Parts: sequence; structure tokens; C-alpha cells
Amino acid sequence: MDWPTRKTSELDASEKKSFGKGVFRKCDGCGATIPTETLFANFEVCPDCGQHHKLAAPRWRDLLLDNGELEEWDAHLKPADPLQFSDGKPYGERITATQKASKAAEAIEIGHGSIGGRPIAWGAFLFGFMGGSMGSVVGEKIARLFERATSSRLPVVLLQSSGGARMQEGILSLMQMAKTVAALERHRTARLPYISVLLHPTTGGVAASFALLGDVNIAEPKALIGFAGPRVIETTIRQKLPEGFQRSEFLLEHGMVDRITSRLEMKNELALVLGHLAPFSLPFARPRPDGASRPRPDGAAE
Repeated sequence: MDWPTRKTSELDASEKKSFGKGVFRKCDGCGATIPTETLFANFEVCPDCGQHHKLAAPRWRDLLLDNGELEEWDAHLKPADPLQFSDGKPYGERITATQKASKAAEAIEIGHGSIGGRPIAWGAFLFGFMGGSMGSVVGEKIARLFERATSSRLPVVLLQSSGGARMQEGILSLMQMAKTVAALERHRTARLPYISVLLHPTTGGVAASFALLGDVNIAEPKALIGFAGPRVIETTIRQKLPEGFQRSEFLLEHGMVDRITSRLEMKNELALVLGHLAPFSLPFARPRPDGASRPRPDGAAE
């Protein structure tokens, strides 16, 4: 076998640029160069400074759910284009391209899993799908998540990571804020726990509705959490904001979140909180396969 004999210094500019591409990553926090495999094994947390980088939804399942197993609900729901919206490119084309790139149908997944042996209703935003924006389908799936959790007597664990309401769906997107909070209130009336896990970033209509309404709000370190971003606020009020404004640590200090927890400790934290809020494993009633589990106000089936 002929082995390469050229030194790195002898490579031309284009070869240098691709040399080792994908093998190493630069930490966003401390700037250290870290083997990609090391970051992957550490669930995208820098082993040197603890910086939390974005983690894909399948890896969140591996990290938090028992055996990484999720029985997904309503995976068939896909967004439409009710307004025939175009911003230079038709919304329908943007959706198709995003679905292909992200390998997901929408910006959230929901389903049934367990943490520490306790059954839960699970939801997780997919930020890679149009910035985790909330359109009609995302709102519908979150409403169904709370409704099925209510009918099945399950606590809800919902991982938030979103840029807010999806502008391409206009008022239909904004309507989801009230719709999801109403479903959450029915879940709360049934005295069932809701744990909100706030990731970077959690903003816009998601932050202004259900994201900060958890019985316990747990945030990752240094996550940006708030309605409008700091730059927008500074431009609007023409004032310099306090250092660390809208970061997890600022919100903890001002009573907006309950805990800041490292990603690597998150499963233990969730198991502990679930043990306090849902100390007994209640029977799990599986939803009907046709998905018709939404309760009507009079208690009748749909």
C-alpha cells in the first residue's frame, strides 16, 4: 500500500481548508479545539469549559429517555400553506426543503416514553426545522400532547428551543399560543405535573405562552430565554441592557426559572423532580390509534 508522503505544510490552500474537516470542532465558549467524537460522546458539552452546544432531538432522546425509546404520537401531521405565503420563495417550497434537510416533518416531536422508570408524555422542539418556529401543526401537536397526557394521567416533560411564532402562517400561528395554554390549563386542573426544560434559545411566542408556565422550569446554562432578543430591545428602548440579560443565570436571579442544570445532570434532575411531583406510577391509558383522544368540555369523546 502507498501511504501519503506529503506534509500538511505542503498542501495547497484548498486542501488545507478541508484537511481534518469534521474531525475537530472549535468550542463556542473557550475556543478549544476538540475531537468531534469527544463532543459527541459528551452530548455536545465542552469537557474543558462546560459550554453547551446545540444537541439534536435524537440525541436528547438518548440522553434523557430510558433506553432512548419514544413511542411517537401524530408523526403524520404535516404543515400546509393556508395563506399561500411567499417572501420571494413560496412557503410550501421552504417547508419541503426544510423537511428534506432536517429529515423531520415538523419542528416538534411528541410521544410516550419514560424517565427513571416513570412513564411520561414527551415533547421536544427541533430547532433545525425553521428555527423551531411554532406554526399550526406545532401548536396542534403541543395541544394534543397535553390533552393525551391528561386523559392518560401522565406528567409532561417538554424541551423548548424555538425562535417563536412562524410568520409565514400569520395569525394562525399566533392563535397557537392561546390554544396550547388552554390545553395546559386542563392538564393542570387534573393536578398533573408539567416540567419545562428551557434550551438555547427559547424566544418569541413560545416563551410568551407555555414555555415559562411549567410547575418547574429548568434551564440549561447560558441559554437565551425571553420574548424579544436583547438587540431588538436595545434598539427599541435605546438603552443598554444589564450584563447577561435574558440568559438563564439572569432569569434565575429574578425568579423566572427554578433551576439551572447541566445537560449531563438533566436526567437525574428530571427523575428527582418527577419523584416529588408524581410519586406514584399511575396507570397509562394508551390513546386511541386514530388519535381521537381530545376531550370535549362536556367530557364526551370527539
